[in-house]
Amino acid sequence: MRYAPSITTTVTTTHDPRITPLGRFFRKTKIDELPQRINVFLGHMSFVGPRPDVPGFADKLSGDDQIILSVRPGITGPATLKYKNEEEILAAQVDPEKYNREVIFSDKVRLNREYVENYSFGKDIKYIFQTIFG
Repeated sequence: MRYAPSITTTVTTTHDPRITPLGRFFRKTKIDELPQRINVFLGHMSFVGPRPDVPGFADKLSGDDQIILSVRPGITGPATLKYKNEEEILAAQVDPEKYNREVIFSDKVRLNREYVENYSFGKDIKYIFQTIFG
């Protein structure tokens, strides 16, 4: 039986009925990320950095994990690359919201914290290259 997301969930999967056919096209082609490119141009975001999270996740960071909030969010980074197929991963779960909360989010926090603590311009170039060319 497929998971039917509640109205209040922020977790989306490939089978999410809230995503329209046009929205699915925008997501697949990454057109939906155009505003983020504008935010990079305005200086509110960077090309590489921790991906911004929805309310209920980033605001739960505590202790040393809060270092993630000390840098501008980015369009791509190690967690973004690892979970580029996040919607498919979540669609395969019995309870995608629970899996996201207990597995994916904590792994993203770990990856983003390592990114901030071990920052290097060379790694940023590598992440941009991997994002563009796969």
